Amino acid sequence: MKPGKGISILSFIFVCGIVALFTFIGTIFVLLIGGNPKFYTPYFIVIALIFLFLVSNAFFSFINKRLFKRLVIGYIVIAILSVVSYETIQAIDRGIPTVASGDVNLYDYQPFREGTKAVQLEEQATFQIEGEIPKIDGATALYPIYAAFVQATYPEKQYDVYDSEVMSNRTPYAYENLINGEVDMIVALAPSKAQMNMARTKGVELKLTPIGKEAFVFFVNAKNEVKKLTLDQIKGIYSGKITNWKDVGGKNDSIRAFQRPADSGSQTTLEQLMADTPIMEAPTNDIVSLMGGIIEETADYKNYKNAIGYTFRFFSNEMVQNNSIRHLAIDGIHPSIETIRNGEYPLTYEFYIVTAGSENPNIKPFIDWVLSDQGQLIIEKTGYVPINSLTK
Repeated sequence: MKPGKGISILSFIFVCGIVALFTFIGTIFVLLIGGNPKFYTPYFIVIALIFLFLVSNAFFSFINKRLFKRLVIGYIVIAILSVVSYETIQAIDRGIPTVASGDVNLYDYQPFREGTKAVQLEEQATFQIEGEIPKIDGATALYPIYAAFVQATYPEKQYDVYDSEVMSNRTPYAYENLINGEVDMIVALAPSKAQMNMARTKGVELKLTPIGKEAFVFFVNAKNEVKKLTLDQIKGIYSGKITNWKDVGGKNDSIRAFQRPADSGSQTTLEQLMADTPIMEAPTNDIVSLMGGIIEETADYKNYKNAIGYTFRFFSNEMVQNNSIRHLAIDGIHPSIETIRNGEYPLTYEFYIVTAGSENPNIKPFIDWVLSDQGQLIIEKTGYVPINSLTK
């Protein structure tokens, strides 16, 4: 081997190492600022390999100058157009509305906050918390209700939504906090099997006191021709047996069936509805963890023309009013306050104040007050259906 050629090979190997290092660093950086790993990981690898192919010509001269110049120009154009095209598509996709618990700004309902949306009674509550303040947590969708309870009965002060005696950490974490003794009570739907097992393992008995009702709703894009489904059709869609809208009276288009995170109130309710019918795998998003690894999280509903999703009525009302989505009638019954109240809507569920043996003396009188006309009126004025009929 000639010395000159040996130096060229060593130099090329060195360049390969430098390119590999910068490719790795560039990929990690882009992923950490929100780039999609499914696109950018192979993109950077392919771009690096093509770059090395072009660089190798500088050492070994196996391509004539005219062709090499064209290849370099093509390489640059393709590299730029690939990113521009992908990010344009992603920008359009991000503009499609979502339905997720995170879409509700809970600080708008924070008790005692100036201009709060939390319902207020016209007269003073007949019960007032004195002494030890019960710590409360709960489902995001139910925070507007118990924030109003707190505003009516708790001492006036600032209760931060995520770090105070009155929090909303979503259903899975609320149950975890209750079972671990971090809070005295939570406002939520019935626990999932996993949450019941967690309580049983720790020797905790959960007591559920029903305080109101809410509709579990399925919804589609407002332009979707399908306006109703049967429970059997719902099960068919979420088991993966029904995959096209034409099979349920719609257009010839595939069904994009979104789900909710595991152990959330909505997902637990779907699991109860599906019973022994296996649920298909949920759509997911890839995100980058703080440690640089790629983890999957359940994708929020995106209002594609062929999408279907589910939640509780409170979450989706605003988008219904904006004509973005449409609630589906289930077994011919549309979800409304009246059909929830009279039990006609088949997917009506109770929600509860759940306790786990706390010795706080204010808990029982607080629950009794919630079940009184004043507490039930707050539930009704918030937009839910009270468990008891109002006597006034």
